[in-house]
Amino acid sequence: MSKRYRFSIIVLVIAVCFIFLWPTVRWYFLIAPEDKVLALSSREQIRSYASQKAQADILRLLESARAGEAVPFDLDAITKIAKKEAKNAKLKNPERWDSQAVLSVFASQREALEAVEKLYSDRVFSLKAVQQNAVHLGLDLSGGLSIVLQADMTALSEKLGRPITEVDRDDAVNRALEVLNNRIDQFGLVEPVIRRQGTDQIYVEIPGRADPERINSIIMGRGSLNFHIVDTEATAAFNTYYQANPLTTFDSKGDLIDSSIVPSDVLIRGVYTKDRYGLDQFTGYTAIKKEVGLDGNHIQSAIVERDSISGKPEVTFVLDSEGGDTFYQLTSANVGKVLAIVLDDRVKSQATIQAAIRESVRLTGFGAEEAENIALTLRTAALPVELDVITQQSIGASMGSDTIRQGLYALIGGLLIVMLFMLFYYRKAGINAVVAQVLNIYIMFSVLSAFNFTLTLPSIAGFVLTIGMAVDANVIIFERMKEELLLGKKRKAAVDAGFNKAFWAIMDSNITTFIAALFLSQLGSGPIRGFAVSLAVGVFSSVFTALFVSRLIFDFETDIIGSKTLSVSWKSIDPVEAA
Repeated sequence: MSKRYRFSIIVLVIAVCFIFLWPTVRWYFLIAPEDKVLALSSREQIRSYASQKAQADILRLLESARAGEAVPFDLDAITKIAKKEAKNAKLKNPERWDSQAVLSVFASQREALEAVEKLYSDRVFSLKAVQQNAVHLGLDLSGGLSIVLQADMTALSEKLGRPITEVDRDDAVNRALEVLNNRIDQFGLVEPVIRRQGTDQIYVEIPGRADPERINSIIMGRGSLNFHIVDTEATAAFNTYYQANPLTTFDSKGDLIDSSIVPSDVLIRGVYTKDRYGLDQFTGYTAIKKEVGLDGNHIQSAIVERDSISGKPEVTFVLDSEGGDTFYQLTSANVGKVLAIVLDDRVKSQATIQAAIRESVRLTGFGAEEAENIALTLRTAALPVELDVITQQSIGASMGSDTIRQGLYALIGGLLIVMLFMLFYYRKAGINAVVAQVLNIYIMFSVLSAFNFTLTLPSIAGFVLTIGMAVDANVIIFERMKEELLLGKKRKAAVDAGFNKAFWAIMDSNITTFIAALFLSQLGSGPIRGFAVSLAVGVFSSVFTALFVSRLIFDFETDIIGSKTLSVSWKSIDPVEAA
């Protein structure tokens, strides 16, 4: 392989690694602390932030328009939105883009508000994307709360009335994962990590400060999914009253001030759909019967299918035998009426009962996205299996900061000591080892960033160990070069022989280390896996830098600079005399 080709490969690797590492550099060094707080907010918090900022900006723009002034300097982004809207609508540009001209582009203030709100939310979501693509810090470095949950398979077996199968176990744990993930934003948690661990355990990580009692109530809460018959007459009467009396219909607790507005057997509940944040958005009110038609715990499965004739999406869910009998009686007595799916006192969907239904229920009349949302709601309203807390550990943020500082000191200190040793013992050849070491660390961090690995204290230990292992390869190569010089070979021949004869010794040691790291990553968990991953990545990068990069530097010195001697020891070795 020619030197030019090898140099091109190294430049390409450095460029690709920079692309991988850039999100991490941006997140930890270039993004302001207040922007980091926004990026770590939940979707609920992002929606509130974007809405408040947009309202404040539109109010300022309105005041400026009334005064006939130009758009305030810090609101110039709104002018760009207006210009884009005008271009899309093929409107004639005004002579001057002042506040009044900007507002006139939008059909209403509401449309302008939504456009500005989208501007803020898109910015926060772009920051969140940077954070998600950066190297994450584990709980031992960032602080937070870690919980291990155990699924109670004995209780699940009693509920099903039969021994559970592997399919039952997998389905129950996966649905429990969906339930927990579905509750995250509703309670304003900050980017938790929820993943399956083993066959019947769930691991939860919540970075930052968290209230353990509140978190337990979220995790252990079972949710409430019920089916109710909609009272269409009461709904129409209530909406008429509410439009005439919007401020005096409900009290501060959300209860009706005048309960005689609707019949005594009816409840008023809000209707919600998913907005562009993926959160519930209020769309109106409906009146439902107080009597629960069917408890959602009777649902065994829910999927989205396509109608064989029309191709339109439909939601199909299956009930257990008891639920099937209950639902058959409910639908038989209410054919032609509307059935509401109510999750935690929120109406998520409504459908007309076409005929009596027993075990397999089909809901139609939805778009693809709405159908997926309904199916998810049906599957994840309540935990399908009881969860017990096995371990719960809280780590303070101050401890995480101290750990980061000590870990960095260990990493940098170890790297500096190794570099100084190589420079002192192997003289000019040590410079090659130092360059290879720096590039080795650079590549390792880039790979961790590319695959969104979590950096933990054991991971830092893996980095420190890799530094020593990477130097081993250089030591073997340099010692072989010394032997070749003592045999009377000149610089080029000694370099070639040193790398060629050391190749398999280096490969054998690194392959065995990689195999050990591979087994640790597969069989271990948590800290052990973090150590194994960083070690495995370090094996690859150290072999590449020691055999590929270091060799190119030696060849560059020989062929381009024209070096005749090889400085690899304090003892001067003259090839001619040695011969």
